[in-house]
Amino acid sequence: MHTNRLIHEKSPYLLQHAHNPVDWYPWGDEAFQAARDGDKPIFLSIGYSTCHWCHVMERESFESEAVAEVLNRHFIAIKVDREERPDIDKVYMAFVQATTGSGGWPMSVWLTPDAKPFFGGTYFPPANAYGRPGFPTLLEYIANAWMTNRSEILGSAREVIAQLEKVTAIDASTGNWMNSSALESCFAVFRRSFDSRLGGFGGAPKFPRPVTHNFLLRYARQAAGKDPASHEAAEMVLFTLREMAKGGMYDHIGGGFHRYSVDDRWFVSHFEKMLYDQAQLAISYLEAWQLTGDSLFEAVTRDIFEYIRRDMTDPGGAFYSAEDADSAVDPAKPNEKSEGAFYIWSAAELKEALGEHRAKLFASRFGIDTDGNVTADPHGEFRGRNILFQSRTVEQVAAREGVTAGEVERELAEARPSLLALRSKRPRPHLDDKILTGWNGLMISALARAGRALGDADLTARAAVAARFLLEHMWTGGGLLLRRYRDGEAAIPGFLEDYAFFALSLADLYEATFDAVWLERAVEIAEALIARFEDLEAGGFFTSAGEQLIIRMKDDYDGAEPSGNSGAIDALLRLAAITGRDDFRKTAERALAAFAPRLRAAPHALPQMLTAWMFSQHPSGQVVLAGDPASEDFRALANEAHRRFLPDHVVLHASNALPATEIMTAIDGAPAAYVCRNFVCELPVTERERLAELLQ
Repeated sequence: MHTNRLIHEKSPYLLQHAHNPVDWYPWGDEAFQAARDGDKPIFLSIGYSTCHWCHVMERESFESEAVAEVLNRHFIAIKVDREERPDIDKVYMAFVQATTGSGGWPMSVWLTPDAKPFFGGTYFPPANAYGRPGFPTLLEYIANAWMTNRSEILGSAREVIAQLEKVTAIDASTGNWMNSSALESCFAVFRRSFDSRLGGFGGAPKFPRPVTHNFLLRYARQAAGKDPASHEAAEMVLFTLREMAKGGMYDHIGGGFHRYSVDDRWFVSHFEKMLYDQAQLAISYLEAWQLTGDSLFEAVTRDIFEYIRRDMTDPGGAFYSAEDADSAVDPAKPNEKSEGAFYIWSAAELKEALGEHRAKLFASRFGIDTDGNVTADPHGEFRGRNILFQSRTVEQVAAREGVTAGEVERELAEARPSLLALRSKRPRPHLDDKILTGWNGLMISALARAGRALGDADLTARAAVAARFLLEHMWTGGGLLLRRYRDGEAAIPGFLEDYAFFALSLADLYEATFDAVWLERAVEIAEALIARFEDLEAGGFFTSAGEQLIIRMKDDYDGAEPSGNSGAIDALLRLAAITGRDDFRKTAERALAAFAPRLRAAPHALPQMLTAWMFSQHPSGQVVLAGDPASEDFRALANEAHRRFLPDHVVLHASNALPATEIMTAIDGAPAAYVCRNFVCELPVTERERLAELLQ
């Protein structure tokens, strides 16, 4: 068996390739020195361990002795885990997107020995087909070009870098003027792309993009009474969340959401599960519950957290990164994997597991067909099997089967744990068990916010355990926060998103518990964020503070995750509202000013940053609670504030830790609430009902 240098790495993705015949290097000085010494170009392959097409390209090309021979002869091959090194991924993805018009993973990029890209793409097949060269042919072509047209390649690489620097630069010289027209433009884009029939924005494939939900719910609140169509903003989100929860993209047995739907109706999924999706969608469903009181939204929120507790939590309390889409169909053949095998069912399996009557009700509810319910199946992976989706309501099932709705609900409730136990015996998808600080920050925020909104102390406690893990293992003091923990090792200096999302999560924990320790740590990390990442000349924040790549980027696109800059601005504004730190507010406002041209030109690309701008434009409301946090009356007041959707408010405990609140005290020994807006506070109230009136 071959073994290459990746065997010494911690990344599950790199370890997956440690026995390829390709002579892989991890990213680092050794690889670049080898390229210089050998006068060879670099082949850079970027992916992640739960990436379906990364697995495909590995099986087809990187496990091939013939392909490896060509790669090893002509190139220095470097493998990068994009989740460990988002800085590298963002730089070369910008190149691939600029030169090809699209991007994705696996990402394949050819570089000069000084790391400048000159050719790139994504997945390349192993053989020539449809007029396109296969991977081996492409390797030979590029190797020949390197030998015969070196000066042209080097000149092209220099030109590309100059163009990338121009495209990615944040230029605030055009002025930082901003007004609500950017909000209205963003809403108009989402309104035009909204699928009013099936939910979501745009057509297939449909990806959840929770930053869109965040913006629309806040726009609906702020524009109410100003924009006659503003109520549509919230309705688009609520309808989308309901449709997603019905579809096959939702795991109806185990909870949580898959990465995306390949069709337009949320039915056929790409079955991997990502921690960042679970964290952000939990908040989307939680906020939908706060707005509507609909028990569906609460149930989905809790199901996500149960999935995370059961399958994605490290013994130390932090959270793993992802689960793969592929898994073995037959335990006796572990290397023969298929997409979604862990999640799909045959009608016969269900009948045997549930009994005829219960299986019939289950089949009616979840669209089960004897021959399988997936018609568009180009690879034959779902033949004779069923993806669960809610094809009928409980009431429709009851009418169809001649039973009561109550009986249907009871039977389905009893079916779920039976099927979960049966499914757990199947070969599991690969688990990427590395712990990433930024993604953990997102989940800590979700748990803390849900714990306080739902009055669930267990959720809050889980958030606190995870936060303590990160503070113990990833926060080294001296302003350094690490990115990744796995197999007993914490490593890689953190990126902007790590500092931003963790600081924000600690602020959320403070609001959930009123424990000043969380606020103190949040402030420390925010101070380190500013010191390490702020561009003091142009404003905004650089993505990385450590190793300098060919360009230094300021990430601003709010995609599957919020950008690091959006997260940093969010965190600083929230902490300014809680602590009164004017330096935090001014730093955030400088960043918003720097990004103002982009916010005006393409607001729909930065919806999370727009939500931060909305927050910055109005002095945030404060609910200051005075008294003993352990008392029942205090908790009643806190619960009244927390259960509401109040994105422009912060909830504080009057204490010496926050000097501006020192004069706010309990009333005749009873806990009291002070509601403040625009630097003016209402008279304190001690009854929950009076607080509810003030918060309407």
